[in-house]
Amino acid sequence: MDLEISGRSASEIADSLRSLIERGMLRPGDPLPSVRALADELGVNRNTAVAAYRQLTQAGVIVTRGRGGTHVADHAAVAQEGFAADSVLRDVGTGNPDPDRIPRLEKALARAAGRPVLYGEPVIDPDLEVWAQRWMTEGLTAAASARLTITSGAADAVERLLAQALTRDDAVALEDPCFLASIHTVRLGGYRPVPVPVDGEGMTVDGLRRALEDGVRAVVCTPRAQNPTGASLSERRAADLRALLRDHPYVLVIEDDHFSMLSRRPYHSLIGPEQRRWALVRSVSKFLGPDMCLAVTASDPETADRLAMRLTPGTTWVSHLLQRLVHAQVTDAATVGAIHDAGEHYAARNAAFAERLTAHGIPAEAGDGLNLWVSLPAPARSVSEQLMRRGWLARTGDEFVLSVGTPSRRLRLTVHDLEDDDAEQLAADLAAAVRAARGRPVLAEVG
Repeated sequence: MDLEISGRSASEIADSLRSLIERGMLRPGDPLPSVRALADELGVNRNTAVAAYRQLTQAGVIVTRGRGGTHVADHAAVAQEGFAADSVLRDVGTGNPDPDRIPRLEKALARAAGRPVLYGEPVIDPDLEVWAQRWMTEGLTAAASARLTITSGAADAVERLLAQALTRDDAVALEDPCFLASIHTVRLGGYRPVPVPVDGEGMTVDGLRRALEDGVRAVVCTPRAQNPTGASLSERRAADLRALLRDHPYVLVIEDDHFSMLSRRPYHSLIGPEQRRWALVRSVSKFLGPDMCLAVTASDPETADRLAMRLTPGTTWVSHLLQRLVHAQVTDAATVGAIHDAGEHYAARNAAFAERLTAHGIPAEAGDGLNLWVSLPAPARSVSEQLMRRGWLARTGDEFVLSVGTPSRRLRLTVHDLEDDDAEQLAADLAAAVRAARGRPVLAEVG
């Protein structure tokens, strides 16, 4: 494609490309020159071309697809968690917690009220900091050097952590399949995602070894309730991953322990004492509700300082009213008990549905987390289409995978809020959908 790109500075090059897109000479999905090719064509330093692309990436104008190159962004809706819009189908792919299991706020609101907070005060509310110090450092080998930062949720924390450490085209190891927010954060940041397979014990050692050999500068891992698979790091797997990372102390290791207070599994970390750049992120959205946009990050001092530069009072600090509200809830015995009960509820309902599926001829096991990751004997999209004919809207595994290859044979189902009769109907309809997708009679016996 012969493009009339011009400019000597990063801003001039970015403006030139933006003009081509606005005039329709470049359309969504069109490929752009590589950084090297663009720099050679314009006779500028490679870093200038990198900076131009970074400006456009941060503005959402272009996207990078790793080895697939850089393209004009397609502004069509992207996959995200939550209810499907404008659907009459029963949505079993939301990824949402049960609203009846989210603690009520009335009592905590009264406790959270206090004196006004003014410019120049500490970013972290003192009471929350004392509580969070204990919460974040238990079981963490690097606890002695940990510093705390508060952000507006886990996705905000991961985005800031990557931005303070990486530049465009840097490689990031992501679990495969992967949490949707992590996929979008890496792609929109202009980083190169490197997939690391996940099995029943979490991120695989061989997969991470290959990623490190590929030159990744950061690793994003979910130690418990990996979304979408529900896998949690075993003690043995965590130890093996720590041993592997021992030779890469300056690779940034980010753990997103999103299900922390709801998890029925122990926390095993891949952050070892030798790791120089690391961060453990825990949000409150799964147990206090998605609208409670707050996460705590424990990290090494240098990383904490870099994050603090972007969270100074007067610019983007997290509301102290919200911090006090979180503290009031997590220090209330009744609320903590309700959170524990919610974790038990999710585990029990998912296990019960897995048993129903197995009884209908679809072997399934429940992992940790809000969802079930169901293996199918047919392509997930075909099964999903058959489910739609039966009134159900499910989420296929294709949305979560990084590696390009054969179509997924997985569904991610959110079923913990179904009544028993509805759960039984869904299990039966899923079995029928599988038979239809495989070209078998719908009334065939399920063995």
